[in-house]
Amino acid sequence: MTAIDPVDLTAALVKCPSVTPEEGGALVLLHTLLENAGFDCTRVDRGGISNLYARWGDKGHAKTFGFNGHTDVVPLGNPDDWTMPPFGAEIKDGFLYGRGSTDMKSGVAAFAAAAVDFVTDTPPDGAVVLAITGDEEGDAYDGTVALLDWMETEGEQLSVCLVGEPTSPNHMGEMMKIGRRGSMTAWFTTTGKQGHSAYPHRALNPMPAMARLMDRLSAHELDQGTDHFDPSTLAVLTIDTGNPATNVIPAETRACVNIRFNDTHAGAELSDWLRNEAAKVDAEFGTVTDVEIKISGESFITPPGALSDLVAKAVEAETGIVPELSTTGGTSDARFVKNHCPVVEFGLVGKTMHAVDERVEVAQIDQLKAIYSRILTEYFAI
Repeated sequence: MTAIDPVDLTAALVKCPSVTPEEGGALVLLHTLLENAGFDCTRVDRGGISNLYARWGDKGHAKTFGFNGHTDVVPLGNPDDWTMPPFGAEIKDGFLYGRGSTDMKSGVAAFAAAAVDFVTDTPPDGAVVLAITGDEEGDAYDGTVALLDWMETEGEQLSVCLVGEPTSPNHMGEMMKIGRRGSMTAWFTTTGKQGHSAYPHRALNPMPAMARLMDRLSAHELDQGTDHFDPSTLAVLTIDTGNPATNVIPAETRACVNIRFNDTHAGAELSDWLRNEAAKVDAEFGTVTDVEIKISGESFITPPGALSDLVAKAVEAETGIVPELSTTGGTSDARFVKNHCPVVEFGLVGKTMHAVDERVEVAQIDQLKAIYSRILTEYFAI
């Protein structure tokens, strides 16, 4: 069988307009490719989201290597701002352009091509799994979570997993992720009593209370960092009152904060802290504050060891660079996979992801396939 060209496969995937939650033909394309290579493929669709689970080898094998990735992409923004067709997959000056070219259709193409070639040329004593979702850029309720739920029901099990998200800030091979910070968002609504600004004693202004609360939260040091994580952060995102009048004290004001937290904390503990701080301010000012919280993911880490060593050695062999073990950045679907098996992330340079004229260096796609191929070879040789 002719080796799969990951650049051609990336281009084919980019041409699929798979803006979340649209499948756009990307998973259909991969389904056909993988099934023709002997993978047992199952569509695991849920809640209007398309997902694909593909396994080569016996179910439940003690040595099962998994790849995870997504084919959905973020919206284009203003199409007129693009200098290249957003779904054209055109190559110019050594770069392949298009929405999703970096995040992360090139990663999916690289690990799909590596997996197909590997099981075709050197069938391993074990199994290779590709779990690909169409809901990483959306709410993520029915993407990788749906795949993991289905896997539990069906008795499917990964030994280890590599998520192919872009991980390197500037140069190919410089960084891999062994964990991620947790993320949570809190919305505050503080209520007082409306009144005339000339008679403030007859009103209860919620604005000073909200200002005090936001100051208390943003001034608080959550921690000083841990062995593998930077200090946790809290950012005040907005304070909104929407009061156009110059002579009216408003009855209500709203604010929002986002916390990125390390393994010192859990979402529930931070939620309690936020509510307690709001209660203290209410007691001081006489206001009433409602707090709504969404925890997008808990912090996690896969301790440095066999899996990270395997990936790092493959990266070094193909790039000459020893990748930094990092936990920086936002969230990824690794936050779900970590409950199932050890997981790390490695992929391309992410400079242009989500940007206008998103693009990927063509040479890096081939390099990434070579890294993934080496990882598979070394994993099943152990």
